[in-house]
Amino acid sequence: MSIDLTTHFGGLRLNSPIVVGACPLTAEEQSHAAIAAAGAGAIVLPSLFQEQVLQWNQRRGQEVREAGLHSFQYGRLASLKWCCQSADAYLSLVQRASSRSTIPIIASLNGEYGGHWLDFAGELQSAGAAAIELNVHHPPPSEYAGPREVEDALIELVTQIDAAITIPLFLKLDRYYTSPSHLAHRLLSGSQGLVLFGRAPDVDICLDSFQLKTNWALTHAGSIVESLGKIMRIHSYCPAMPLAACGGIGTPSDVLRVLLAGADVAMVTSAVYREGPGVVRTLVDGLRMFMDKHHLTSIPELETKRPIEFSGFEQRQQYIETLSKRREMHEMAHQSNATQGDRWGHPTL
Repeated sequence: MSIDLTTHFGGLRLNSPIVVGACPLTAEEQSHAAIAAAGAGAIVLPSLFQEQVLQWNQRRGQEVREAGLHSFQYGRLASLKWCCQSADAYLSLVQRASSRSTIPIIASLNGEYGGHWLDFAGELQSAGAAAIELNVHHPPPSEYAGPREVEDALIELVTQIDAAITIPLFLKLDRYYTSPSHLAHRLLSGSQGLVLFGRAPDVDICLDSFQLKTNWALTHAGSIVESLGKIMRIHSYCPAMPLAACGGIGTPSDVLRVLLAGADVAMVTSAVYREGPGVVRTLVDGLRMFMDKHHLTSIPELETKRPIEFSGFEQRQQYIETLSKRREMHEMAHQSNATQGDRWGHPTL
């Protein structure tokens, strides 16, 4: 039985729903071919950070007026080991990777505040990025009047960036918003997809020095189950928003769980770090075996098996119609020139 793993995610057409997430490994260009050959649908490059972009702006004579100027510390730039030492190096990486890769290359921006540093998104598009993943960290609570103001600032930021680029913009959300489901609906006007959920390092206190310390650790395969409930709630409330799941995906069962919960793609990072690009082939093969066992020939058929609860027949019909419309728009975008449409596949005259 022929099984088609083609997946659509926020304007991108992917060969499979397995995406290798941002990590230092994806900065190694020699690994890109192996990741693609293993069956990945796309690759997310490591993040370029706000400090690096501000430094890039200053070198070009631009005044740095960001609200978060305190985070711009040349000493910190010199002491940290970045995957790419400068914004120029990052642009070169994006350009080489996108020109050589057979699958989409997604760039990543990471910072604490909105501002002119995010104009760099246009530079990433010009360098050949197929999409941009945005990871924004908010200022301290004392700088906001309340959670609504935090969300309003985020929506305004995403809308501004989306208006400045023509490639998909994916927003990486953390799990601590008051109502991620409602926020997803508000973000439909600016973001072409959400990545659920972003991680932050664990904060600890050293009892010898009385100093704070942060720890990054690889996630364990299977720990994605902690996010399944929230992913399902977001998807069922806002099925028009494409979703990527990340954090603890390491086995075919993990991939299947997030796809059935409502995610369009499964982002794999720690498992690739532990086992190398070959783990992608394991995930793809396991997905195929499951679909073959259950006589499913495509990802849309798998989606029909999602155990989503509906309050009634009308709600279920609306859900089905929303997913169908999404698929139709994606297909229109890849048809012949006889059908014209915008970058998301909406037909135009």
